[in-house]
Amino acid sequence: MTRIDQRARTQLRPVHLIADFLDYAEGSVLIEAGKTRVLCAASIEEKVPPFLEGKGQGWVTAEYNMLPRATHTRSSRERDGRISGRTQEIQRLIGRSLRAAVDMQKLGPRTITLDCDVLQADGGTRTASITGAYVALHRACSQLVKRGVLAAHPVKAAVAAVSVGVVGGEILLDLIYEEDSRADVDFNVVMTDQHEFIEVQGTGEGGVFSRATMDSLIVLAEHGIEQLLEIQKQFV
Repeated sequence: MTRIDQRARTQLRPVHLIADFLDYAEGSVLIEAGKTRVLCAASIEEKVPPFLEGKGQGWVTAEYNMLPRATHTRSSRERDGRISGRTQEIQRLIGRSLRAAVDMQKLGPRTITLDCDVLQADGGTRTASITGAYVALHRACSQLVKRGVLAAHPVKAAVAAVSVGVVGGEILLDLIYEEDSRADVDFNVVMTDQHEFIEVQGTGEGGVFSRATMDSLIVLAEHGIEQLLEIQKQFV
């Protein structure tokens, strides 16, 4: 099949990162994956949630938000702490993914919050958020080491994510919105640079899928994530 944006079946969208996009955040990056654009900012606070007080370890968490005109039609802002189930699920995924990258004992009793704000959405916003937030997180931790706050860098693994799916009977990498909206099978895969999986979210949107299809999707996701990990190395 010919993809809408003329990419090959196994080709990522063009990915561009701009590091230190914000002046005040301890770490920040604007990630562009095709037309999807997400601003990721890492903020460090010298405190931990109540359940970690006195344990000498840190915490990494995330918040995700989509601007009203990130999509084709305006969506209402989520206010006063009332967020949709989709937003809650995505920010929990980002938080889990980034916590897997960090040695919490080395981080010490402090919290790093990753704010991922979608400026424009064309599919893959959660995977772009994870890929960009990792860079923001790493750069923030590097500042702690540079200032002598930490003796050793607490990031123990690089993390990136990508979507894969089955559209019109074809297995595709890095779906844009038009592909994602009509996918028969849709997966989001999060992996470290040690080829260890943090999360695999997969569903048969249009029916069931075979073990062989699932294996092919994961292999293709690995291929895409390997490329994203190489891009990240230029900024950490």
